[in-house]
Amino acid sequence: MKHLPKRSNLKSAPVIHTPESLLRHPRQLAQTMWHDLLASRELAWRLMVRDISAQYRQSFLGFLWAFIPPVVLAVGFTLASESEIFQPGATDIPYPAYVMFSTSLWQSFVEAVNGPVQAVVQAKPMLARVNFPREAVILAKVGEVFFNFTIKFVLIVGLFVWYQIPVTWTVLLAPVALVHLILLGTLVGTLLSPFGVLYQDVSRGLTMVTSFWLFLTPVVYPVPEQGTFGTLVRFNPVTPLLVTVRELATTGIISQPVGFWLVSIVTILGLFVTWVAFRLAMPYVVERVSS
Repeated sequence: MKHLPKRSNLKSAPVIHTPESLLRHPRQLAQTMWHDLLASRELAWRLMVRDISAQYRQSFLGFLWAFIPPVVLAVGFTLASESEIFQPGATDIPYPAYVMFSTSLWQSFVEAVNGPVQAVVQAKPMLARVNFPREAVILAKVGEVFFNFTIKFVLIVGLFVWYQIPVTWTVLLAPVALVHLILLGTLVGTLLSPFGVLYQDVSRGLTMVTSFWLFLTPVVYPVPEQGTFGTLVRFNPVTPLLVTVRELATTGIISQPVGFWLVSIVTILGLFVTWVAFRLAMPYVVERVSS
């Protein structure tokens, strides 16, 4: 005679909400966060595949949209440079390749910033009705950023071949710096995502802020050495990360090692703090949008 499992084993563990903050139990909070992160992998994968399919399925040009912005920007600034309207200064690689490579890196950073905000806003109906690890929507967008950069990588390889740009062994380390750049964008986006659910101004303001941020980042010009503008560019946290990726892939000589590691360490620590803040804020956000 077969014995049926106990009724308690057939049910998932209940979710118990208490007024006490989890910050008073950091060990329990860390264990819960790690458990939810592991549990969110499959859902994050499904969300990423769905979003990527939707992104390119309803587009006539499809994957070409990953190439068009850097190419258009490179053509525009190259013409401006040749007409002496814009003086970017000397670059380590041919200027069109410099702009297209840097623009591809900048696009990945902007996608990492916008991704968490867009993901949480789009998942707002699901957040109010279904209990699931909220980290899944963030991980899905991070995966989408890496997927889109993989497409841009084809353009970058083509640039190196066309302009016969020599590479050194340090190109193998460039992906590490790229991960740090994307993590910085994810940090900013995750920090803003709860506010993005409550206020549409966040999504609208991000477009304006990132447009201004672009001109403070050495994407179409080398890092200025002097002046107030040069100081602003050097204090821009994106600058050492983006420049390091570019230098590892081209010259192999790192010009801002201290800035790179300083921003990287702050990014990793800040990402963990932001993750905690995100988990603590989302129940209140969901409650507000559900009421």
